Amino acid sequence: MKTLKILIVDDEPGIRSGIKRVLRNFRVGYPFMEDDFEFEAIEAETGEIALDIINNESVDIILLDNKLPGIQGIDLLEKINQMHLDSVVMMITSYASLDLAVKATNKGAYNFVPKPFTPQELKAAIENITKHLFLKRMTRKMKEEGKHIRFQFLSVLSHELKSPINAVEGYLQIMQEKQVGENIDDYMSMIDRSLIRLQGMRNLIMDMLDLTRIESGKKKRNLQEIDLYEMGKLVIHTIEPLAIQRNVKIRFDCAENLSFRADNEEIEIILNNLVSNAVKYNREGGEVFFNISKQKGELQIRVEDTGIGISTQDQENLFKEFSRIKNSKTKNITGSGLGLSIVKKMVELNNGHITLESVVDKGSVFRVVMPAS
Repeated sequence: MKTLKILIVDDEPGIRSGIKRVLRNFRVGYPFMEDDFEFEAIEAETGEIALDIINNESVDIILLDNKLPGIQGIDLLEKINQMHLDSVVMMITSYASLDLAVKATNKGAYNFVPKPFTPQELKAAIENITKHLFLKRMTRKMKEEGKHIRFQFLSVLSHELKSPINAVEGYLQIMQEKQVGENIDDYMSMIDRSLIRLQGMRNLIMDMLDLTRIESGKKKRNLQEIDLYEMGKLVIHTIEPLAIQRNVKIRFDCAENLSFRADNEEIEIILNNLVSNAVKYNREGGEVFFNISKQKGELQIRVEDTGIGISTQDQENLFKEFSRIKNSKTKNITGSGLGLSIVKKMVELNNGHITLESVVDKGSVFRVVMPAS
């Protein structure tokens, strides 16, 4: 239950106490709200007192009478509007007129309720203003979070792309100036490192695009029967150069002609990420056990490595966007921190779930389970 604070600004004690009675046990809830709202009412008999309260504490809803001693309600409304408060104002007055209603609306009032009003009319007005306030705050929160995510995307993108660009530029300058001689063979290691850097940049950009398509809901899914044995071999073929370089053996176990109905791209992304991580975060001369099977109407994917393992603390954030394990053992391993968050989203698109078991310095086991039709 959440509480909204309502400030009642009216010079009539009977009106203030009547509104408080109506709101005392009143609750507002909608299907799209996680919690219902209850109300805490505070009073102000003049605009000046109301202004002092607003300046000193947070108020959610202001019920504002126009006819007040001292500063008038419509003038107080203008001051409130200039303060850009996270509050909503509803005018209440016995001197209702179209001109005043238009003026109040133009100065920032959400609604206009003439006196006398029944308890039912007041409750209906409070329900509407509560829904408006909730949606207004949710919209602003989504915009703020959107800005934060965009900033995070750009920060990560600029950081992750800057280093390889600098490295490739440096190698090209060395080659352009022929700093190590005329023989092209003397530059082969620089060319190889440049190609590795460029591949890392390409992977980052593709990860960003994959995540953007998923989050926007614009990813088109093409469901078809997939030969998992052939896809598994394709994934291994793609990752094999890295595995050979690190002397890591990949042991693949999957029945031939094992099929699964899904989007081909989604399953390939899941398998590629899990197996490539198992190779990247493995120890020199380690092993990867890659198993795909169907059991009891479920597709089960299991990828086990003999690598560096993941601490309990790191496991808590591993599937979040831009989450990367940072320690002395991973400082030379490139990555965007998006792979596993994308895997999790892809698995969930297929109504499945992913789990992890890991022991530091011994290895990790990722398991994916998805219903098989």
